[in-house]
Amino acid sequence: MKVRILERGERSLKIEIIGEGHTFCNLLRDFLLRNPDVEFVAYRIDHPLVSNPVFYVRTKDGRPEEALRKAAEDMVVALEDFKKIFSSALDKQRASSP
Repeated sequence: MKVRILERGERSLKIEIIGEGHTFCNLLRDFLLRNPDVEFVAYRIDHPLVSNPVFYVRTKDGRPEEALRKAAEDMVVALEDFKKIFSSALDKQRASSP
């Protein structure tokens, strides 16, 4: 994945996320919207076969880059938690299988 900054303002940011699709963008959007300092988040993909997602973030307070960084960190924590829970469930299933 590569990120290219298209526009930067004091409280807004427009970036292109190269090589990603709806799966990653929806997850990122969801985690950004959990942040009370984020005012608006959206993305668009003109055509999934020929274009990359363009992501918009606007904050009420603070820099949008920091909101993106926090969302990414929160995503990593959530996915690590999911991995632990899923691995534990698999281990229990294997142990109880004949």
